[in-house]
Parts: sequence; structure tokens; C-alpha cells
Amino acid sequence: MSDNRHTHDVEPWTHDHRFGQEHRRPGERRTFVVIALTVATMAVEIAAGIAFGSMVLLADGLHMASHAVALGVSAFAYVYARRHADDPRYSFGTGKINTLSGFGGAVLLGVFSLTMVVESIDRLLHPVAIVFDYALMVAVLGLVVNGVSALVLGGGGASHDHNLRSAYLHVIADALTSVVAIVALLAGKYFGLVWMDPAMGILGALLVARWSVGLMRSSGRVLLDRQGPPRLRERVRNAVEADGDSTIVDFHVWSIGPGIYSLVMTVVADRPVNADVYRERLPDDLGLAHVSIEVQQCPRAGRERNTRQG
Repeated sequence: MSDNRHTHDVEPWTHDHRFGQEHRRPGERRTFVVIALTVATMAVEIAAGIAFGSMVLLADGLHMASHAVALGVSAFAYVYARRHADDPRYSFGTGKINTLSGFGGAVLLGVFSLTMVVESIDRLLHPVAIVFDYALMVAVLGLVVNGVSALVLGGGGASHDHNLRSAYLHVIADALTSVVAIVALLAGKYFGLVWMDPAMGILGALLVARWSVGLMRSSGRVLLDRQGPPRLRERVRNAVEADGDSTIVDFHVWSIGPGIYSLVMTVVADRPVNADVYRERLPDDLGLAHVSIEVQQCPRAGRERNTRQG
């Protein structure tokens, strides 16, 4: 039986849907370096806590372990997105895996802040003796490690890299915990203000919760395909409608990965031109990786043309 399907040269109209996700992102290598620092510090603190019988050192070592797990999720997302960039099951590539990991990291930050509040309230109601020298040593060590980690992550990168942003906020949250702990422990050691430790813990938890909500909102907007930034939409509209004849009547632009967007629109004009003409009008610096344009003639213009021809 012969194959009656048409055989056309479709090469000019075909493309892959990797959108650069097959390349190793800068945040991936940085995240693995920070994981190595965190795991090394965790091992030292747990070993020292067991050797010296210090519950403070042991507890902070276990806390560093949870921190390493959160960073591990970010690292896994980078590797998975890169290795599955060609997977046809993902309609627009694996870019949103980055955002999904960021959203998960934001949830973990929220759980971390809630745990801080619960523990701090319990300490306010049931004060315990604090070994100030050991606790200060742990807090200073944590601050140094997290400070170095923050520098390695480079400020969290661009805001659209939610995965890197999540890793950075985890590091900063730990650094904040160390700072407030140092202040509270010094106040307790030299001024007897033992209540400062749990009070500062609650204050730090509220700030971490605020970061968590902000990251959940920004990553959630991407996961729910919310329309792209207003400035981007405005520039697209201005470019396409610059001829004074064309009007965008159906307009969808949404993020499909860190800094990359998909655009689908319908253009109506009295004197429509080829879709490629509209595509060429789009600025090159908008991050538009997947553009689909439908062109329609204004019904009024079509009726007027038919009248003249008749």
C-alpha cells in the first residue's frame, strides 16, 4: 500500500524545544560548591558534638543537614532539566522545572520559619540553660560558612532563576539565623537577657516567612502561566502595531523557562502582511523563544474590497 502523505520541505518551519536548557547553567556549579561546603561543615559539627558532648553543636549539625537537603533539591532540578531538555513529553522544554524547584524551596523556607517560631515560643515558655561559649562558636561558624556560600551563589542571580534564588534565600536565611543568634547570645551572656534568644528567633522567622511568600508568589505566577511582564507586553504591542493598520486582538505571552517566553497572538489588519513580517518587528532582546502568529484580515476591509471588485 502506497503512502499518500504529502512530502514537503518543512525544515524552515521546524525547530527543537530545548530553548537552551541542554546547557549547564551558571547556578548549577555554584549550587554544588555550596552543597560541598554545607556537608563538610555539617560533618564537622556533628562529629564535634558527639566528641565533646555538645547538644548545641549536634543540633546545628543536624540543621545543616536539612539545609543540604534543600540545596540538593535545587541541584537535582538543574541536572534533571539539562538531561531531559530533548524529552518530547515536555511541550515547551524543561525550563519550568527550575521554577518548580524554586517553589518547592519556598515551601521549605516556610516550614523552616514555622519551625523557628514554634521552637522560639517553647523556649520563651520553658527557658533552658544555654552554654554560651559553645553556642557562640556554632553561630560564628555558621555565619562564616553561609557568608562564603552567599558569595559563591553570587547574590542569587537574576530574579527569573527561581531555583538559584531559592538556594540563595536558604543560605541567607541561615546567615540571618546566625546573626540574630550571635546578638541574642551576647546579650544573654553579658547582660543576662536570656529571653533575647527566643525573641530574636521569632523576629528572624518572620523575615524568612516574608522571603518565602515572595518566592512562592513569583514562582507560582510562572507555574500558572500568568501573562508575562507588562513592560514586555507593551514592547511587543508597540512593535507590531507600529504601522497604524495592525491590531493585536488575541495576546498570550508567558514564561517557559528562566528569562525565556512563548508568544501566541492574532493580528487583524485592513492590509495584512505575512506573519514573518510581524515576527521581524519584534525586538531581539525580549527573550521570545517560541513565537506563533496568526494573521487575519479585518472583515470590514474584506467587504469593502469585494464591493469595489463587484
